[in-house]
Amino acid sequence: MKSKLFTLLLCCIVNQLFAQQKDLVHYVNTLQGTNSKHELTRGNTYPTTALPFGMHTWTPQTGKNGDGWKYQFFKDKIRGFQQAHQCSSWTRDYAVFSLMPMTDKLVVNENEREAKFSHANEIAKPNYYKVKFDNQIITEISPTERGAHLRFSYPKGKKSYLVLDGYTGTSGVQIFPKENKITGWVNNGEGFKRGWKSFFVIKFDQPIKAFGTWENKKNTINTDSVSAEGLGKGAYIEFKAGVKVQAKVASSYISLEQAELNLQTELGIDKTLEHTKAIAASVWNKSLGKILVEGGSEADIETFYSCFFRASLFSRKFYEIDKNGQPYYFSPYDGKVHQGYMFTDTGFWDTFRAQFPLNTLMHPEMQGRYMQAMLAAYKQCGWLPSWSFPSEGGSMIGNHAISLLADAWVKGIRTFDPKEALRAYFHEATNKGPWGPANGRDGWKEYYQLGYVPYPKYREATAKTLEYAYDDFCGYLLAKMTNNNFYVDIFARQMYNYKNVYDPSTRFMRGKDVDGKWSPNFDPIEWGGPFTEGNAWHWQWSVFQDVKGLINLMGGNENFTSKLDSVFTEPNRVNVGTYRGMIHEMTEMVIANMGQYAHGNQPIQHMVYLYNYANQPWKAQFHARNVMSKLYNATENGYPGDEDQGQTSSWYVLSALGFYSVTPGTGEYVLGSPIFKKITLNLEGGKKFVIDAPTNDATHVYIKSATLNGKPYSHNFITHSDLINGGILKLEMDTKPALTRGLAPDDAPFSLTR
Repeated sequence: MKSKLFTLLLCCIVNQLFAQQKDLVHYVNTLQGTNSKHELTRGNTYPTTALPFGMHTWTPQTGKNGDGWKYQFFKDKIRGFQQAHQCSSWTRDYAVFSLMPMTDKLVVNENEREAKFSHANEIAKPNYYKVKFDNQIITEISPTERGAHLRFSYPKGKKSYLVLDGYTGTSGVQIFPKENKITGWVNNGEGFKRGWKSFFVIKFDQPIKAFGTWENKKNTINTDSVSAEGLGKGAYIEFKAGVKVQAKVASSYISLEQAELNLQTELGIDKTLEHTKAIAASVWNKSLGKILVEGGSEADIETFYSCFFRASLFSRKFYEIDKNGQPYYFSPYDGKVHQGYMFTDTGFWDTFRAQFPLNTLMHPEMQGRYMQAMLAAYKQCGWLPSWSFPSEGGSMIGNHAISLLADAWVKGIRTFDPKEALRAYFHEATNKGPWGPANGRDGWKEYYQLGYVPYPKYREATAKTLEYAYDDFCGYLLAKMTNNNFYVDIFARQMYNYKNVYDPSTRFMRGKDVDGKWSPNFDPIEWGGPFTEGNAWHWQWSVFQDVKGLINLMGGNENFTSKLDSVFTEPNRVNVGTYRGMIHEMTEMVIANMGQYAHGNQPIQHMVYLYNYANQPWKAQFHARNVMSKLYNATENGYPGDEDQGQTSSWYVLSALGFYSVTPGTGEYVLGSPIFKKITLNLEGGKKFVIDAPTNDATHVYIKSATLNGKPYSHNFITHSDLINGGILKLEMDTKPALTRGLAPDDAPFSLTR
C-alpha cells in the first residue's frame, strides 16, 4: 500500500512539474541530420536518446557492428538498440552493446535478425524513442544520465526473444534467470583501451522463460548457458509469448557495484517507462528552457530547439556519483579511479569556436568543472586534451584547450589555477606528443624559430601556423590577466605569426618552405596541402585574434570586404589537390551553391561576422540570416555537413540569438541578426537577458538601431558581462541596411591591432 501511495505521489509531482514547464521537447526532432552517408553528410548524427550531457546515450542501429554510420535515415531495417557514445561517424564508437527483440524464432546473426520499419511508425524525441516494426514488435526507450528504461511489446501469441549483442570487442555476460537480470561488461572502441570495462546491469519486470549465451563471430549459440566471456560474447533470453516487458539498464566505468547503484539511483523508483519518460521530458524542458524564443515561424522554432538539443549533448559526463553522493570517475587517461569530475567525447578543433562558448554562457557551473577536468587530464596523461574519445586521440590540429581556459577566465569562471594552466599549455606548445597532430604541436621548433610551420615538411602547415598563433594569443591573454609576465613575453612574440604566411602578391595565406619560398603552382581553390579540409579561400580568415591586423595586411577595409564578398561570388569549383578525389566537404560546398563558402566545415564558419570589423556590419547581418535560412532545417537533411559534437548546432543557436563568438577569450560576441522577435536567456543565478526585436521577420534582417537597457547602442558586438548581468537589447529591424550605423572605431569588435 505504501509503495502504491509513493508511486502515486511521484506521478503527481512529475505531472505537476511537467505542467508548469513549456513543452519545448515537442519541437525537437532527433532525426535531424541522420540522412548521411560516406560521400555526403547531412549532419552525420543519429537519433540520440539521452539527457543533457549524459554519460550514456541510446539509439536504434541500422548499420553493422563497427560501422561508423550507425543510423542512416534512408535504410529501412534496424538490427539493434545500442548504448552509444559516438561523436562522429568518422570516430566509430566505444563501450557499446545492443539489445534486439524478435519474434517467431531466435536469430542472433546481426544481418539476419534485422527487422523492417517505416519512419511513419517512428517517434524520435530527446526523452523518448519509439518504433513499431512491420512484424508488430514495439520498442520504446527513455533515458537517464547513465542508463535507460526500455520496453519491448511483442504481438499476442508470438514467441518473444531478446538478444544482447556484445559488439566488436571483448565482452562478458552473466544471466540470473531467477532474478530476471543480466549483468556484464564490454570493451570495444579505439579510445577504450585494453583491459578497461564498461559494466552494465539489466533488470526485467517479466520472468525469463529460457536463456543462453552466444558469440557474434560465428554466431554459435550455447543453450542454457548462464555465463560467457571472450570476443563478441552475448546473451539471449525468451519471455512468455506476447509479453510486454520493461528493461531497466544502467552502466558504469568503475564497477558492477556502481552500475547497480546507478540503476537504483536513476531508475529505482520508476515503476513504468512513462515515469522515466516524464522525468526526462522535465529535465530537457528545463535545459532547453534556458533559452525561450518567440515570434518566429514554426519551422524556425523546430530548427532552433533541434540544434539546441544537439548542442546540449557534448561534452559528455564521464563521472559517476558514489553511495555518499560524491562525484568520482574512472579516468580514460591513466586507467585509475579519481575523485571529482571528468568529461569526454569532443574534439576541440571543432568545438572551441561555438559549442564551448555556448556552454560558458548557459552552463557556467558545468564549464567550471570542465576546466578542472582538463587540468586533471593533464596530470593523468601528461598532456592537455585536444580530441578525447574517451581518452586522448590528438586528432585534427591546434592546441585549443588554452582557448577554453582563457575564455573561462575572462568570463569569470575561475575554478582552476592559471599558473598550472599556463604551465600545461607551455608544455603543449613546446613538445610533440605521441597521439596525433593536435597532441602537442607539430613543427613546434620551426614555428618558434622561423615564425611559421614550413610546408611541405609538415602537412597542413599553414593551417597549423594560423591556429597556433590564435592559441598563443589565448596563452598571452590568460598570462596577462593573471600577471604572469614570463608567459606574456613568450606568447606575445608568437601571436602575430599569422603574418608570416600571408603572401601580398596573391593576397592569400600560402604554404611556405623552410627556406622561406612560397609553394609553387598556387591555386586558391586547391584543397589540402598546407591547409586542413579546405583551401586558401577558407583559411584566409583564421586570424581570430587580430582581424584588424589582417585587414591592414590586405590593404584596408575596402580590399578586405571586397575579398569577403568574393567568397560568395567565386564559382563553386573544386580542385581536389592532395586529397586526390572529392571528399564530402567538397561535395557539400558545391551543393550549397554559395561560391567558395563552405559552412559544412569549421574553418570558415566565423567568416560572415568579419564584416563587422571593416565598417560593413549590415553584410554580416544579411549573410548570417542567409546561411541559417539556406543551410539548416529540422529534418533528416538538416545540416550542411558534419554536425561535429555540437559545433555546427551551436553556430546556429548563437547566430539565431543574433551574435557569435568570433574570438573566444575576449569576452565579446560579434553581432549578426537574430531570427526571432523575442529571445529570453534564463541565466544561471536567476538573471534574464532579453533580445527584443518586435518588427523582426524573414525580410527585416537588418539592424536599423539598437538600445541596451534603454541607452543607444551602436557597437557591433556585445560583451559577456552585458549578457550575464541581465537586461534588454532592443533592436529595430528593417528591410534595408543601415549604412551609417556602427562605423565609429569603438564600434568594431576586439582586435589586437586597433
